[in-house]
Amino acid sequence: MVARQLDEQIAGRFPVGQRLRVLDVGMGQGTQALRLARAGHQVTGVEREPTMVAAARQALAGEPEGIRDRVRIVQGDGRDTGVHFLPGSFDVVLCHGVLMYVEEPDALLAGVARMLAPGGLLSLLVRNADALAMRPGLSGDWAGALGAFDCVSYRNRLGLEVRADRLSALTAALAGIGAPLHSWYGVRVFTDTVPDGTALPDDVETLLAAEERAGRTDPYRSVAALLHLCGVRG
Repeated sequence: MVARQLDEQIAGRFPVGQRLRVLDVGMGQGTQALRLARAGHQVTGVEREPTMVAAARQALAGEPEGIRDRVRIVQGDGRDTGVHFLPGSFDVVLCHGVLMYVEEPDALLAGVARMLAPGGLLSLLVRNADALAMRPGLSGDWAGALGAFDCVSYRNRLGLEVRADRLSALTAALAGIGAPLHSWYGVRVFTDTVPDGTALPDDVETLLAAEERAGRTDPYRSVAALLHLCGVRG
């Protein structure tokens, strides 16, 4: 879903065929970075965790030379982008699944926004604090659902205590850093309670179509497990 949404935003903002400069902050094992490099873009990934850096490099090593030449991997903290790059160096900055691990995200957001060239696209993927009661509620955990209404922290599927973000707060934050919210989507509206490792259904394309429609439609997107926010640098 995130890939489809991101491609939609890129297609609507940049000329067809333009090779973009992409920064992926918290690139993990490189899923989005490699996908964008295969599409012809020049991608720089920043990742702090050594195991993830190793996984990304291993995945990159399996790509053709032309794609390998378009990807640079930097081991470092996403809050230190200013140490590695000049302001305005990128057309697109991704920060997916990172903010939930940062206790005070304002400095990180301001730093990644500074990396954007004028008109550049900032793509954020965050846990939706306004929907934290949905997963326990749909799973029959009524006490957990009640406890989730008034908090912005939760235990993720890795067993870690992390934080979530509210759409209203992030909208204000993006305006404050000069990359106001342009579009937003919900991600995992219907499928958040599906256990990890579940086999894909035979009608997976129908499932994706339902998720895609819900992710752009009110009120469904408001209760998605994740929010995909796209800001544009003024």
